[in-house]
Amino acid sequence: MSNENVRAETIAAHALRAIEPVTGAVVPPIHLASTYARDENYEKRLPDDYQRGGNPTLYQAEALVAALEQGAACLLYPSGVAAIFALVDTVPVGGHVVAPINMYYGVRVWLKALADKGRISLSLIDMTVPGAIREAVRPGKTDLVWIETPSNPLWDVIDIAEAAAAAHDAGAILGVDATATAAVTTRPLTLGADIVFHSVTKYLNGHSDVLAGALITREVNDRWTLLQTLRTKTGAPLAPFECWLLMRGIRTLFVRYREASANAKAIARHFSSHPKVERVLYPGLATHPGYEIARRQMTDGFGGMMSFLLRTDFDGARHFCTLLKVITPATSLGGPESLAEHRKLIEGPDSPVPDNLVRFSIGLENVNDLVADIAQALDRLG
Repeated sequence: MSNENVRAETIAAHALRAIEPVTGAVVPPIHLASTYARDENYEKRLPDDYQRGGNPTLYQAEALVAALEQGAACLLYPSGVAAIFALVDTVPVGGHVVAPINMYYGVRVWLKALADKGRISLSLIDMTVPGAIREAVRPGKTDLVWIETPSNPLWDVIDIAEAAAAAHDAGAILGVDATATAAVTTRPLTLGADIVFHSVTKYLNGHSDVLAGALITREVNDRWTLLQTLRTKTGAPLAPFECWLLMRGIRTLFVRYREASANAKAIARHFSSHPKVERVLYPGLATHPGYEIARRQMTDGFGGMMSFLLRTDFDGARHFCTLLKVITPATSLGGPESLAEHRKLIEGPDSPVPDNLVRFSIGLENVNDLVADIAQALDRLG
């Protein structure tokens, strides 16, 4: 199948190639070999002859993710954090990084630790303020501008094209954590981003059974070559079985994402005026501050992620999660099952996340069951 004249849904459903050419299998094969024999001239048969560099299952999974993001290449890692850490490792010593205050807390904590050691210079800013990125960058010194959109767990929406212009004018690259949009509804590389990141664990795999991360680049350049070299030298490519599970998950990505989006939008609307809910944070609501950007930038649904600010305190928000019966109290997102999490408890006392925030990953259950479950938990909250 040629991918030039088909849409992303078809590429995903076929896992890039519909039929394995040797056997005719319609499911991609899994190559578990750790080493590969050279040919009669002692030449490599594949780009790599040892699994630390890569293998056919990895190559297909990476090509599939790159195609979905309309990128030049993809690198898959054993976790999302591993992928982000690899990218930040390419920042020169003392290089300036601009990142959001509200972001995935594990990366924020790690960036601050690097800054405290003098490895990088760091500016954490509120990216919802107009012009904040342009004011924060330092021409000739800023190396990386990092954004999340929608951001976790407040679901702020950042204008990617505007962020890219600010980064590029300062001589920096723009990296975008697009985990919440899953290569379905937003494609940052087409809006000016240089590198896109996904926690593959989430929507791309979509079955809560893979730990992985991905970087996708707009062009293959010196930084990308360095990333490839570092991954091989450190032995950090994603293992073949996880690559195969990822491709299996991607084959249903679009239908899963659209169903989760529809469920989330219905829930957001239903509870936006509930007396025990102070505010629903969901970019698909017209009342959301980033709604206009989201409507322009997210072209195929607003995703399944949202947060409730409950009319309660820290202990009440924690207790609310234990009252849910259909929705599971657990970390992560993007799977078929709906999850709820009290984020402040997870992130700790230094987190900027409000005490009363509960994050939801809305899944694929019947939406009426999800609405009823949240309603009964709110009723019992007191």
